[in-house]
Amino acid sequence: MKLDTSHMRYLTSDDFKVLQAVEIGSRNHELVPTEMIHSMGGMKSPSGTNRAIGDLAKLKLISRLRNAKYDGFRLTYNGYDYLALKSMLNRNTVYSVGSQIGVGKESDIYSVSDPKGAQKVLKIHRLGRTSFKTVKNNRDYLRNNQSSGWMYLSRLAANKEYEFMEILHKNDFAVPIPYDYSRHCVLMEWIRGIPMKQLRKHNDYKRLYSDLMNFIVKLANHGLIHCDFNEFNIIIRDKEDAAKHEFDFVVIDFPQCVSIEHTDAKQYFDRDVEGIRAFFEKKFRYKPSHDPTMFDTEGYGEGYKYAYPNFNRDVNRIKSLDVEVKASGYAKKMTGVREDKDLEKAVMKMRINDPNEDEEDDGLSDFSAEDVEDDEDDDDDEDEEEDINDVFASDDEEKDLEEENERIIDALSSGGKKLKMDKLGNYIIDEDDDEDEEEETK
Repeated sequence: MKLDTSHMRYLTSDDFKVLQAVEIGSRNHELVPTEMIHSMGGMKSPSGTNRAIGDLAKLKLISRLRNAKYDGFRLTYNGYDYLALKSMLNRNTVYSVGSQIGVGKESDIYSVSDPKGAQKVLKIHRLGRTSFKTVKNNRDYLRNNQSSGWMYLSRLAANKEYEFMEILHKNDFAVPIPYDYSRHCVLMEWIRGIPMKQLRKHNDYKRLYSDLMNFIVKLANHGLIHCDFNEFNIIIRDKEDAAKHEFDFVVIDFPQCVSIEHTDAKQYFDRDVEGIRAFFEKKFRYKPSHDPTMFDTEGYGEGYKYAYPNFNRDVNRIKSLDVEVKASGYAKKMTGVREDKDLEKAVMKMRINDPNEDEEDDGLSDFSAEDVEDDEDDDDDEDEEEDINDVFASDDEEKDLEEENERIIDALSSGGKKLKMDKLGNYIIDEDDDEDEEEETK
């Protein structure tokens, strides 16, 4: 899905009011009634709303549903893109959008510029492209592939990634500088370099290996595990840029991070380690072994005591960044408060190796049996599975939501006397009016 901003300059403030009204209505409606759009948009006349709706529909920023029971519209991903960019434009963090520079399974990456002409990166989360096919097959979580549901989860992922990057940057980790985010978009630093996947040679690959292993351990000591630490999510700075920094690499892509208190924390940690080992063995024929004659434990590889990190031996918590950002798995053991299970269920696919995926995803190879100790607590596994299942609404809850939406639509058609606004700007049924009507009937 390509980002086309050529029409944004022609949209009026009224157009954006209507577009935002559709967004707000989408929070609890698969199809937002036209009358609701007019009411929440704050337009003076229905004709103005209808004109804006027509223009937005032509640009495919909103769309109708076929065979719908009532007249209404839903927000498209293009419309969601426009709303996010408009927010950043209003905050003067983005001025222009350039070309697409990358396409991921869960996101699109664009080159953008700020008002001063500085080049930056815009990551647009596109959850629903591939990662939730398994979720949808297991249970029809987002009924009829409801676009607003995918947008909601994309927004959660973007928000979580921005939080991770912000706190990691403040704690001196080699990550891009996060500048801004809006809805499903994250604005970050442009890194001059190449993905490690494209690396052909390196002047000191043994040091790079050790630095990357130290990054994994340092991250875990601060309470977090990356869960997707491989050559696709590591950028090697060019020589000129690297001379200005402590490390010549930058780590990206954080929505799937988990706490070291997560039930599967050791498994994810070992897989991150094995991903780096597999890359260096394949690319540089570098496969160091433990050397008990060495006493230096400040790094990993040749010349050090240990060839690679071990979760039980090397991870010693010094900070609780996982609690600060509410990383998956932090809640049950650290605070007793549950984290957002919607996002947890969504990003789970990012942490799972699929043997049927393309070759370029093989960076996260299965870790070898000799490196993994089978010491997980079975009871914790069962508890985690039960928590994850809590994400899904029950059949009764889905039925109640459908009935509520039908009542709102009927009330709109009859003049909306039973409706009132909640704090989010959504229409809800006024229960007091219902009770008065029941008493009159009696």
